[in-house]
Amino acid sequence: MSLLDRLVGWIEREILDPLSGLFKGREEFDLTSGGIAKPLFYLSLPIIVTNLLQTAYNLIDTFWLGQYSTEALAAISFAFPMVFLLISVGMGLSVAGSVLVAQHIGADEESEAEYAASQTVALSLLGAVILGGIGYTYVEELLGLLGASQDVLPLATDYMQVISLGMPFMFGFFVFIALMRGYGDTITPMLVMFGSVLLNVVLDPFLIFGWGPFPRLGIEGAAIATVFSRSLALIVGLAIMFRGTRGVQIRLRQMRPDLTFARKLVGIGFPASIEGMGRALSINLLLVIVGLFPTYVVAAYGIGTRVFSVIFLPAIAVARGVETMTGQNVGADKPDRAEAAADFAARTMFVVLGALGVVAWLGARPITAVFTNDQQVIEAGVTFLQYVAPSFGFIGVMRAYNGSFRGTGKTLTAAAIVLVTYALVRLPIAYGLAQAIDYRGIWIAFAVSNVFGAALAYGWYRRGTWREADVTDGSAAPGLGDDLEVGEASTDD
Repeated sequence: MSLLDRLVGWIEREILDPLSGLFKGREEFDLTSGGIAKPLFYLSLPIIVTNLLQTAYNLIDTFWLGQYSTEALAAISFAFPMVFLLISVGMGLSVAGSVLVAQHIGADEESEAEYAASQTVALSLLGAVILGGIGYTYVEELLGLLGASQDVLPLATDYMQVISLGMPFMFGFFVFIALMRGYGDTITPMLVMFGSVLLNVVLDPFLIFGWGPFPRLGIEGAAIATVFSRSLALIVGLAIMFRGTRGVQIRLRQMRPDLTFARKLVGIGFPASIEGMGRALSINLLLVIVGLFPTYVVAAYGIGTRVFSVIFLPAIAVARGVETMTGQNVGADKPDRAEAAADFAARTMFVVLGALGVVAWLGARPITAVFTNDQQVIEAGVTFLQYVAPSFGFIGVMRAYNGSFRGTGKTLTAAAIVLVTYALVRLPIAYGLAQAIDYRGIWIAFAVSNVFGAALAYGWYRRGTWREADVTDGSAAPGLGDDLEVGEASTDD
């Protein structure tokens, strides 16, 4: 037994198992039978915590770099959307893997689920290496196209080059989270994420400000802290999946790239990447419009989008829960139950996010002031929150139904809704109103597009075309045969 295997075994016994007892695990509820609310809640709650911890990376960087300088704060306003864009390009593979694992688990096809997970890990890491290399090479040019000013561009470039080199570690951990979620285990990724964020919290100020023996690295130090924390989390995540004692198992012999499976994974995952890229490109292209205004507006935009990333956590988590519930129920041939889960989630998220919108509207000033002392940034940030907050509930509706589309394999439908909402509604309105009014026109575009997107997703879902989907046609594990059975009997790989 290797040192890493013993270490991960100790982590599972002494940390993961006791903490898991605070939540209900997959073995305590069935996603394909019984009520809707309880399994969706127990599935989504750890995802909310995981996403909150994920967002903590960005918030921690925003806080410390806001104390460092306004230029550094503006730089990550450009860098964060670029990170989102790079990750979104490859994120479709993790979504496809999660959907396939969920549907195979729902159909009681454990071997096929393991093969799908093993292939997804291998193909995703390979894609992340290529993507990181492209990002490192061209990031300065891309940031320049987005309108980063000369005092901000070098800082944003330093941050993004480190992130690009660490892309396999960062993206690999997202794959771990997605595959475990498809299996129905959302607790283990949450606990691993907690350890990673805790490490990042400790490292950030030391590397940014040069505390103790560390050099003063500024914005580059924030990027190094993030990549280092993520790489350790990925190592633990891979070890857990290879051991197979928690959630889905992966096997080394099944990780040799399979072109037949790769085509299927890309067929499902490419539209999901388009959906993620649509969101990311929307934020990046909006930066071009925001960049037409002074630096304090760009900084306010960065703070506002970071605040949104926290407020929208319930909607994102429930959408992922709906994705898993839909996948498993489609695999179990229970489409009515899948539809009931999506409708329940949409109603619930409209109410929850609507309430959070009220809180954000009332507390806009103190929320913005947490990140900066610059009064111009605060004033612009307050208007951002107060203009967009009334539309928060509609985001929950769109997210819930898009999650159900993805769970059935209709990733192209989910992508189309996002692209129409952002490219044909948000961006043109933002540009037009920014010219006619001022930067507040961009904030208005957010609100209008949120309402439109919810209406579009709801109307499309009611058409019922998602019921035609079935991505587990028995070909998810091509060519396994006897080799898979041998692999099933071995835990050495």
